[in-house]
Amino acid sequence: MLPNSCKKNEDKINPAIPELTTAVPINVTQTSAICGGNVTSQGNTSVTSRGVCWRTTRNPTILDAKTTDGSGPGDFTSYITGLSAKTTYYIRAYAINNAGPGYGNQVTFTTAGGSGGDPCSGLTSITDIRDGQVYPTVQIGSQCWLQKNLNYETSVSWCYAYNTSNCDKYGRLYDWNTALMVCPPGWHLPDDSEWTVLTDFLGGEYMAGGKMKSDSGWNYNGNGANSSGFNALPGGNSYRGSSFNGLKSRAYFWTSTETSSITAWNRHLYAERDDLPCDNYLKTHGFSVRCIKD
Repeated sequence: MLPNSCKKNEDKINPAIPELTTAVPINVTQTSAICGGNVTSQGNTSVTSRGVCWRTTRNPTILDAKTTDGSGPGDFTSYITGLSAKTTYYIRAYAINNAGPGYGNQVTFTTAGGSGGDPCSGLTSITDIRDGQVYPTVQIGSQCWLQKNLNYETSVSWCYAYNTSNCDKYGRLYDWNTALMVCPPGWHLPDDSEWTVLTDFLGGEYMAGGKMKSDSGWNYNGNGANSSGFNALPGGNSYRGSSFNGLKSRAYFWTSTETSSITAWNRHLYAERDDLPCDNYLKTHGFSVRCIKD
């Protein structure tokens, strides 16, 4: 009986933690990824919790960010969210039994570029099939934007002060009804909630403007950091194409969200400020159009 008794005592002194492997991350975006693992051995007692843990330095533990994805042995899938763009993460699967946590092999992945002027994945620019004009793209968070204001000529659109060189630099100014329909195929005029997604990603409405304004071309020392790559230029506005104001000091962008039969929301930037407020204007005003991918 003595050998068996010694074996039981040894198990209690040296309990076995779980053994597992870490899966290769897939579907990596600017802010999320899918990973997981496989618990190949539960150890001496059942696995009560499992998942993945991660951080931006080596050997993450369950004290860092983690998911919780069930219990027991076998394969599991983990959905990771809340990541930062253009960041390298270290990740390990973990499993916990009464003896403590066991960890799988360490793997790394880098999230996609979501700001700083990087083009949209697989789509660095588009050519408008209607007139052959080329527009670069920019990925900001989960959204893909054109990096320039639209310059497609329609019967209800204007160059600032009727000067075609202003169209070449700042794009055309459109009334709201035209703006609704003017983006190239596969793109659309963003509604106000899509603008809010953008400002939230850039830290909120009160600081987003400074990250969106171009780093040159604004009067009153109003240049921005353009850290988002949006590259907003101060193209001003028009009223029915009969008067113009705000060139080099204001930028106005239509949203597709109307507030009444004669008014709609717009977003605007001022040289003197770093916010991106919204306001409602008559639909007959001429504002810039910045298109977002469908």
